[in-house]
Amino acid sequence: MALTSTRVTIDDASHVGRARRTAARLATQLGFDAAASNDVAIVATEAATNLVQHARHGEILLRPIVGEEAPGIELLALDRGPGVASVDDAMRDGYSTAGTRGAGLGAIQRLSTVFDMYSSPNSGTAVLSQMHARAPRPSAAPPAIEVGAVCVALPGEDSCGDDWALVTVAERAKVMVADGLGHGPVAAEAAAAAARAFRESAGTSLEAILRRAHAALHSTRGAALAIAELDPVAGTIRFAGVGNVAAAAVMASGDRRSMISLNGIVGHEMRRVQEVTYPWPDDGLVLVHTDGLGTHWKLARYPGLHRKHPSLVAGILYRDHWRQRDDVTVVVARRR
Repeated sequence: MALTSTRVTIDDASHVGRARRTAARLATQLGFDAAASNDVAIVATEAATNLVQHARHGEILLRPIVGEEAPGIELLALDRGPGVASVDDAMRDGYSTAGTRGAGLGAIQRLSTVFDMYSSPNSGTAVLSQMHARAPRPSAAPPAIEVGAVCVALPGEDSCGDDWALVTVAERAKVMVADGLGHGPVAAEAAAAAARAFRESAGTSLEAILRRAHAALHSTRGAALAIAELDPVAGTIRFAGVGNVAAAAVMASGDRRSMISLNGIVGHEMRRVQEVTYPWPDDGLVLVHTDGLGTHWKLARYPGLHRKHPSLVAGILYRDHWRQRDDVTVVVARRR
């Protein structure tokens, strides 16, 4: 299943039902039972209602979570509203600044496997909820790497010309981001072919993966492609890219170090591949994104965001820096 996000714009109360139906439909596709699907519908309803009541406008992003013990759904609610003055107060049942019963965020948190939130005055709010078809079994040790992502199609298109994938082995992870040339179905075909080639050869070197993808994409329009191998024990990022998929390591200070991608088009013109190893400090985030995201983002503009869930980081950068004339993908990873 593609890991793209379904975008539901929320401009008035009539759109709340659309968010609920979209979330419930995805839950059914992922095999959620009736009770778990109902919980997903409640979370979507509460999140969309909050957007209408407190921000007037916003959007809900829904994407599948696959590759874990139990399939899941990630919901991101994003707005550019007035923000929340006190997140602690907002989470308390009965607290409201809009004359409502004040139970929305508390209900979302209680029904979520993972919940996180970020808000800043006059800049907006982002709420993250992850829900699973079954309660995951307790793990002796959580994954060493935490990954979040947003992958959204150009408005007006039914298919996204970007794709991304994640493969974890022991404590290491490999992340791939592909941007099919152009947008629409033909670009989506190229990006999906790159994701398949990545998953089939993820156990090999980055150069071998790119060469396999190059062969697999000959019959497609081609794509820009980047792969990062993350090793939290060694504290390294091994990176290789062809085309204009950007990557950077970003420190808590806001400083960032960009990674090198070579010119070319995977599937058509890939003269050479270069693997480069970069340091990965304890406080460093790894960001990989397609050119649908503007290049002038700075995490230092969002105090405290660096410590939040990677999906919140991806969602806020998408909210504030999406060019809206192309598909966009933002993948963020951190050491847990």
